[in-house]
Amino acid sequence: MRVEIWSDIACPWCYVGKARFEKALQDFPHRDQVEVAHRSFELDPGRAKGDIQPVITMLTRKYGMSEAQAQAGEENLGAQAAAEGLEYRTRGRDHGNTFDMHRLLHLAKEHDRQDELIQILYRANFAEERSVFAEGDERLVELAVEAGLDADDVREVLADPSAYADDVRADEREAARLGANGVPFFVLDRKFGVSGAQPAEVFAQALTRAWGERSPLTLIDQGDADACGPDGCAVPQR
Repeated sequence: MRVEIWSDIACPWCYVGKARFEKALQDFPHRDQVEVAHRSFELDPGRAKGDIQPVITMLTRKYGMSEAQAQAGEENLGAQAAAEGLEYRTRGRDHGNTFDMHRLLHLAKEHDRQDELIQILYRANFAEERSVFAEGDERLVELAVEAGLDADDVREVLADPSAYADDVRADEREAARLGANGVPFFVLDRKFGVSGAQPAEVFAQALTRAWGERSPLTLIDQGDADACGPDGCAVPQR
């Protein structure tokens, strides 16, 4: 069974939702037969790469809330994250463009290091004091290397704005086609969608239902055709 997760590194509910989904997956009896793929979704695609501002400032301007309301929201998110065993800095974080991070996640996918990289990027953005936005490309190189990628490969991607750009845009178009207008968005076997950072119990129910409703193989049998099996290949008899 395949689970696709559309998310953005700048999305705190994606950080929390991933932890809740993984809690459900850990207890799922068929977890070894579940493939998880991370797909790209930018919450702020129009933001310029160098446009970096404090999270509180971004929230007040984007949603028209007061600084006190924005800070209260961050405190609530910090409590939600802590309940899942996650660290979360409720003050001093910044916000910026995540397009390069998504491009690197597609590079990581080719090396089977996607889950490692997205978790490291989440941790760096939400739990660490150093910014994933303000320190430039070398900060992303450092984090990608920690995830197991080659530094030269990472620098080559970051130096070429077109590298994996089409892959990111394709993910975003697919999200729109599936009706996702926010993240996190979980798609199970292209049959069931789960929107938002649902409780682990909801993810557990979705996994169980999706597994139980997988379409059985329809066999088209035209008679005893020659084939190879565990005992070898049939030898034609004259």
